[in-house]
Amino acid sequence: MQLHNVCELIVDCEHKTAPTQETGHPSIRTPNIGRGYFILDGVNRVSEDTYKLWTRRAVPRPGDLIMAREAPVGNVAMIPVGLSPCLGQRTLLIRPNRSSVEPAFLNYFLNGPYVQQLIHAKTNGVTVPHLNMEDVRTMELPELPPLPVQRRIAGILSAYDDLIENCQKRIKILETMARALYREWFVHFRFPGHENVPLVPSPLGEIPHVWKVKRVPECVDISPRVAVPRDGVKPFVPMGCLSNDSMLITDIESRAGNSGAKFQNGDTLFARITPCLENGKTGFVQFLPDAQTVGFGSTEFIVLRSRTLTPEFVYLLARSEEFRGVAIKSMSGATGRQRVQEQCFDDFRIAQPPRALLDLFSDIVAPSFRLIYKLHLQIQNLRQTRDLLLPRLLSGQTNLKKDIT
Repeated sequence: MQLHNVCELIVDCEHKTAPTQETGHPSIRTPNIGRGYFILDGVNRVSEDTYKLWTRRAVPRPGDLIMAREAPVGNVAMIPVGLSPCLGQRTLLIRPNRSSVEPAFLNYFLNGPYVQQLIHAKTNGVTVPHLNMEDVRTMELPELPPLPVQRRIAGILSAYDDLIENCQKRIKILETMARALYREWFVHFRFPGHENVPLVPSPLGEIPHVWKVKRVPECVDISPRVAVPRDGVKPFVPMGCLSNDSMLITDIESRAGNSGAKFQNGDTLFARITPCLENGKTGFVQFLPDAQTVGFGSTEFIVLRSRTLTPEFVYLLARSEEFRGVAIKSMSGATGRQRVQEQCFDDFRIAQPPRALLDLFSDIVAPSFRLIYKLHLQIQNLRQTRDLLLPRLLSGQTNLKKDIT
């Protein structure tokens, strides 16, 4: 049995880039397709007119699957209720035939190890592996279980996805709260006891009394030098590990060597190259086993380390519009490969609060930073468990309830 035998249609994307705008329908490109879920943070959006043009061959609907044909090749996600996307470049739409296969089951099945091995065996391309449409349509599948069993398997696995989604929501809330508190205290100066602290003139305008105006290099080490031996395997962070809107650093690799940015726990990794900076790629390092361990990563990171502030303050400063705006304005180089000039921060000034207020702020937000990382680990464990469970359910190694109807 081939994949097209259990589908109503398998449709390729438009082979041109859709014009984008700030609002509208999401245009799902390959970076927006995770293993079984969509990554919608920072997604491109298109107008209603563009949406109609880009969905002439098939209007995506809930229960349809979108597959990435390139980087990350083979990733599949199912369209949920309430999402009306169009296909971005290098994607394809799969519409399951519900009389033959349960859409949620097919989503899990295509992301499972059996099909992923088939997909990667069929990929071609010298520099960027990609899938041909015919190879997708004619992909040989094993005999699928009956529909009631498919639904039961999908129900079991979706319970893991519900837990994952809950963790993701908590992470987003915690990060949003930390950023809001930073702006409330250190941008709007509404910190505890601010009513009793007069504002005084400064080069930045009026700031609270006893706060000091400092240039960024006076309170933040920018790309500090750290010795890392070349021998031995160490944690390595490529640019793709950073999130556009979260402190999380995911899919960390292990590599030998020592070429690239060096960092330790408590450092902030700040993307210096376009379009990664504009997209918001910024991460907070807290995954290393101890305070002495040094990791390394992309040469396109600027490492920010607190000198007279706190690690949490530095990360939130790096996420601020003001800080990012200075960096973006300094970019130079060939179109498409422009980079931040580190000297741009030499004259960028901030109002540094007293030590006691900085410590109070960190006492409040540091537990949230740690909880975000713990929730990330829970998500990883849930995904691993779910992915290991699928082949066991399909093979019968894990028994399903007998009351399937």
